[in-house]
Amino acid sequence: MNKNLITILKAIAAIIMLQTLFYKFSAAQESVELFTKLAGENEAYMRIGTGVLELIASILLFVPKSVWFGALMTIGLMSGAVLGHLTKIGISHNNDGGLLFGSAIFILIVGLIVLFKERKNIPFIGSKFS
Repeated sequence: MNKNLITILKAIAAIIMLQTLFYKFSAAQESVELFTKLAGENEAYMRIGTGVLELIASILLFVPKSVWFGALMTIGLMSGAVLGHLTKIGISHNNDGGLLFGSAIFILIVGLIVLFKERKNIPFIGSKFS
């Protein structure tokens, strides 16, 4: 896959993750409602913790030696988001027509593509992909 296309996909995924941080960190009502469905009275810890991890993953996607780890974090975070939508939140949240769920699916796929592309750089096991 073309390196420029990978960069564009990473940028789109990072922008989506970063733009949600405002809602998570400012305790926007939509974000509080969503994380309350997931974590109950511990929603603030999960909301802010998820935001911090998404910020780190977004940065690591562009740090040359850590792209693989950023992709792995992205996969883990978005797998959790997809699972949360399928089990507790629902596909459509707050009448968004499934936009948040679709975004999580898209970012998960980008994470998988980037990790596959970076598989040779994964410490200890990357050499097995040569």
